[in-house]
Amino acid sequence: MRVMLDTNVLLSALLFPGERMNRMMQSIFEDHRLVLSSFVVDELLYVVKRKFPGKFQAVDCLLATMSFELAYTPQEMEQGLFEIRDINDYPVLYTAIQDGVDVLITGDKDFSEVDVEHPEILTPAQFLERYVDVR
Repeated sequence: MRVMLDTNVLLSALLFPGERMNRMMQSIFEDHRLVLSSFVVDELLYVVKRKFPGKFQAVDCLLATMSFELAYTPQEMEQGLFEIRDINDYPVLYTAIQDGVDVLITGDKDFSEVDVEHPEILTPAQFLERYVDVR
């Protein structure tokens, strides 16, 4: 299964890892395929540089060594595929739809209001509940 992460989840996984987040990431790396959009990578680097400048080099290095598929987010996107409150979230879901990912993991509540058939939109907790074996 191809799994895409939103910026807030990726930021949490890289800068504020905990047991649950580590389990989710381990599952994605071992049992699924991580997909990151170019928009999310750019946004992540922007946020880290602005809010956590001392962590920028570490995050940049982690991204360079992580195994993931990069999905390009076009500069010009077809509008109106779905409605979402925050226009800045549109590129994330647009890329997930266009690239055919199976699951988008986000902590952003605006995504829970979106009605799309595919991908499945889950929080990290929902992903753990549905797809991670809690042996």
